[in-house]
Amino acid sequence: MKRILVAGACLFGLSGCATEPGGISIFTPKPESAQDALEYYYDTIPDSALPKAPAGKALPASDAVISKVLLGSCLDEEKGPSAALMSLASEDADLFLMVGDNVYGDRDGRAYSANEADLDELRESFADLADREDFQAVRQSVPMMVAWDDHDYGANDSGKEFPFRGYAERIHEVFWGLEDEDVGQWPGTYYARTFGPEGQRTQVIMLDTRFFRSGLTPTDEWGVKGKERYLPAPAGSMQDMLGAAQWTWLENQLQQPADIRLIASSIQVMPTVHGWEAWSTMPEERQRLFDLIDKTDATGVVFLSGDRHAAYIYEQDGVLPYAANELTSSSLNVSFATELDELDERQIGAAFPPENYGAVEIDWEGRTITLKVNDNAGATTRENTIGFAEIGVN
Repeated sequence: MKRILVAGACLFGLSGCATEPGGISIFTPKPESAQDALEYYYDTIPDSALPKAPAGKALPASDAVISKVLLGSCLDEEKGPSAALMSLASEDADLFLMVGDNVYGDRDGRAYSANEADLDELRESFADLADREDFQAVRQSVPMMVAWDDHDYGANDSGKEFPFRGYAERIHEVFWGLEDEDVGQWPGTYYARTFGPEGQRTQVIMLDTRFFRSGLTPTDEWGVKGKERYLPAPAGSMQDMLGAAQWTWLENQLQQPADIRLIASSIQVMPTVHGWEAWSTMPEERQRLFDLIDKTDATGVVFLSGDRHAAYIYEQDGVLPYAANELTSSSLNVSFATELDELDERQIGAAFPPENYGAVEIDWEGRTITLKVNDNAGATTRENTIGFAEIGVN
């Protein structure tokens, strides 16, 4: 189907730009809605016009044994060099999972603003990230897998209501070199990879908690501790975190053979004491996730997350058939405090809000997995060592 490029000035009235003076048709057929018109427009933009990350190291081979996985989130591309990124780049690691807010593409400087249809701020932010020397050092030193969160999705705290999400997905996938991978063939940015032989097999699952997510329940007391922005949805609210296709895909993934399963969610899974974005805002969806792990007999699950501008380690019995564990790492260069008094009953030790990155160290001989929070110089500040048997791994 022939599609003629629409001038940028027509972006916000695309359905009214269906013909040029003289009656020449721009769209064939004429779009039936403004959303259709946007999609026609986006189809005219070549991938070569979108920012791309510097070439990175290839993922480990499918039979490679994974012993160390790094974790990070929340990188402001407009700030100066990140000591955490440089320390991370010097690590001898098998993978680095960048799990969201990989840029702040929904603001100009310090001011948040809604992205318009051409997503110019988002594209500029990714271009700035590509030019950073600390990011280039990471790309050269460790293979990466990625998830997105709201600020690299394109709109603060947004879900499926974001009208430009399809274009945001394409920008994300082109930048990270995923457009020709399996994830580039379906809506949303979720994907998984598995490494290692039987008995030493690690599955890494990158969830998409944005593209399909329902709206959240707003707080009734803005800024009050525990109710900062959102409340848990009432029972029967029919809210959705992952969308039907992703839920089905996840069920299939959890049935694949693996010893250790690292499930990366851009937002936190386990804690319930705060009113920021988290799975706790949708209690029934959170329980659905736990029930799915139980139903599929998926052993070895450890949750990894970001978003919070502080690092945390959690452990809890009773929600999975074995101990549930989570490592939250945030942020790489957007720290707002030196100490926090937040304490969830599941929490191991105090929060660590200075700049940080996380590490998951798997000792296949010792049959342990250690979750670590490292400061921006690479020193470990928090850790929890878990025996394989504690997470159902024989």
